[in-house]
Amino acid sequence: MRFAPEFFLHIIWRWFEISNAPVNKDDEPRVNSEIRAAEVLLIDDQGNKLGVVPTAEAIRLSEERELDLVEVAPLATPPVCRILDYGKYRFQQQKRDKDARKKQKNQSVKEMKMRPKIDTHDYDFKVKAIRAFLEDGHRVKVSIFFRGREMAFLDRGREVLNRVREAVEPVGKVESEPRMEGAYMRMMVCPSASAPAPKPPKPDVKPAERPKKKTEAEETAI
Repeated sequence: MRFAPEFFLHIIWRWFEISNAPVNKDDEPRVNSEIRAAEVLLIDDQGNKLGVVPTAEAIRLSEERELDLVEVAPLATPPVCRILDYGKYRFQQQKRDKDARKKQKNQSVKEMKMRPKIDTHDYDFKVKAIRAFLEDGHRVKVSIFFRGREMAFLDRGREVLNRVREAVEPVGKVESEPRMEGAYMRMMVCPSASAPAPKPPKPDVKPAERPKKKTEAEETAI
């Protein structure tokens, strides 16, 4: 079976088109000519909605202002595009991502275990520790452990968790409601947005050395 020369030329041309096509990463928005939709919902650089316009017209408007057309909501119908400085937009986005990763890295999950019949002294001590964790920016998993026949009295554990919820309300809020996980009833608490910023660690400052008293021999020599 023989192929015409035009067939091979077509294959070579298609390979050339694919290899030179602009690459768009999944984590980056489409910009200017990368936008595929025929029409877009346009928002200008001042935040004003200009309505649905042809993509070519939106690109022309962005070029007139020496800015870029960026597809910020590709899944919308039609896609939402904004006229903005893409370089500045990428810098701000990378800075937000970096801050979010830094915050997530510094934030850990602490766990505080209690019993359904916890006494008042132990309860107060553990609630104080939970509040301290929240004030330092940590999430806290509060766990109620049920042993043997205590599984028949789950309401007691739920009552303890509700008391914890109210006790930490100024500095924390419930992220996930109480639920059973085996013999544990767990509730996740995270720092509240209105909670005070964590206090920086105190620097290690050595106390100043007191001047040594002179001996009688030293005083006589003077």
